[in-house]
Amino acid sequence: PITEIGFTGIACGAAMAGIRPIVEFMTFNFSLQAIDHVINSAAKTLYMSAGGIACPIVFRGPNGAASGVGAQHSQCFASWYSSIPGLKVLAPYDAEDARGLMKAAIRDNDPVCVLENEMMYGVEFPISPGVADKDFVLPIGKAKVMKEGADVTLVSFSRMVGDCLKAAEELKEAGINAEVVNLRTLRPLDEDTIIKSVKKTHRLVCVEEGWPQCGIGSEIISIAMERCFDDLDAPVERITGADIPMPYAANLEALALPKVHDIVRVTKRVCNVDL
Repeated sequence: PITEIGFTGIACGAAMAGIRPIVEFMTFNFSLQAIDHVINSAAKTLYMSAGGIACPIVFRGPNGAASGVGAQHSQCFASWYSSIPGLKVLAPYDAEDARGLMKAAIRDNDPVCVLENEMMYGVEFPISPGVADKDFVLPIGKAKVMKEGADVTLVSFSRMVGDCLKAAEELKEAGINAEVVNLRTLRPLDEDTIIKSVKKTHRLVCVEEGWPQCGIGSEIISIAMERCFDDLDAPVERITGADIPMPYAANLEALALPKVHDIVRVTKRVCNVDL
C-alpha cells in the first residue's frame, strides 16, 4: 500500500544526509498523510539547526480541482503550503513553467513544493529553442507578465492563468486592455512585479481556484493595499472557487469553479464598463 508518511519521512532523512530526493504525491490531497514531515521536518530543520542541516527536497504532484473525483480529491493547497516559513512553493502553468521551475526546485537548497495541475497534463504548449535547451532554468520568486495591458491587472497562477488569457481576449471587445500576470512562485511572492503592474493599470483582479478565506488572492490584495493603495482607481476584486467542499456531480462541480465569463464580468465591473 502507499504510505505517504513513511516515504516522505525517508526522503526528508535522505535530504538531510545530502541527497536531493523528489517526493511525488499521487495528488497533494494525499500529502495530508505526510504533512508533519513536510512542515515540521523539511521546512523547519534549517532554522532549528541554526543553519547547520539543510533539507533540499522537492514535493511534487497534482494540486487543485481535478474532474469528477469529489471533495476529498479535488482541492487547492496553495494557501496552505505558501503560509509556511521555510518552504518555497511553485505553481507552473505551461510547459515553460513546468520545465524551468522543476529544474530550479531540484537545484534549490530549500524544500520546495511544486503544485502541478492534473487538468494541464494533457495540454500542449509551443516552446522556444531556449526553453528546450538543457541548461534552461527559471528563477524562483519571479512572476511572468504573460500579456501586456494598460487598463487592469489580472493576477493568477496554474490553470487559471489560461482562463485569464482567454478572458483578456474577450475583454478586448469591450475596449479593455488587460495585463495578465502569471505568479509562477507563490512563496516567495514576486511583489515587485505585481506592484509595478498595478501602478501601470490602476486596477487589480485576483483569480484562483481555491477557497476565498485566507487564499492567495487575499494575500495579493493585502500587498496592493499596503504598497500601492494610492495608485488604485477602483476596489480590488478577487475571483475564487465556491466556499464549499467540491461537489461530485458534474453540473455542481462546474458551478463551484471560476470560469472565463466570471473573470470577464468582474473585470468589466472593476473597469466600470456596462455588463
